[in-house]
Amino acid sequence: MAVKKQAAPKKAVSAKKPALTKKAKFDAHAQTTEVARRLAIGYPEVICELDHKNAYELLSATILSAQCTDVRVNMVTPALFVRYPDPWSLAAADPAELETIIRSTGFYQSKARNLMGMAQNLVERFGGEVPSELSDLVTLPGVGRKTGNVVRSVIFDLPGLPVDTHVGRLSRRLGLTKLEDPVKVELELNNYLPGSEWGSFSLRLILHGRRVCDARKPQCTICELADICPSAGLPVIGPTTKRPAKEK
Repeated sequence: MAVKKQAAPKKAVSAKKPALTKKAKFDAHAQTTEVARRLAIGYPEVICELDHKNAYELLSATILSAQCTDVRVNMVTPALFVRYPDPWSLAAADPAELETIIRSTGFYQSKARNLMGMAQNLVERFGGEVPSELSDLVTLPGVGRKTGNVVRSVIFDLPGLPVDTHVGRLSRRLGLTKLEDPVKVELELNNYLPGSEWGSFSLRLILHGRRVCDARKPQCTICELADICPSAGLPVIGPTTKRPAKEK
């Protein structure tokens, strides 16, 4: 009797593995928009923490704030503005007397030269008025893009995104930029937000940096941005930012 050959068992067909999808590319534009939205809720009223009554006072205070806290500057400016209430009086100041008044802000000799040079330029070139155009502001001694943008956005309500150490540090921590140069950071962030929001966004980042996202000990557990922050919970290694030797 012929033995019928059994057919070889069919190999089990393994389920086809689904194609791996590429990880979605991080969208810095969308991230910046969401950060701005949340900060607007957390800090509905944006304020410049440098005390001032007019453009001249804010410009002077911002020059003094280089490598100095706003708290210290606010302790110095009342006496400064009593003695020199306008550009004309500051332009004619006695350098030694001016240095004595602003000494506690640090680098007082160079700051005194910048203050007097700024005031002299205002008197000679702008009739004693602080200009609103950034191209004019940055020609004044001691005034770079950061200081100019502070004056533009706070006093004149014009587009301007000041990038100080807080803005630079938080922008990198939040993944909004990888750049270190303040001017490049400013120009990159400008691409992500309408001009009308530049100044308020900068002020809110500064407030958040002072109150929550500390340079050495960020308080991630109470931060309203922690769930979208790529740096949340990570240890801070070394200095998070370098202060430029001279404002650009």
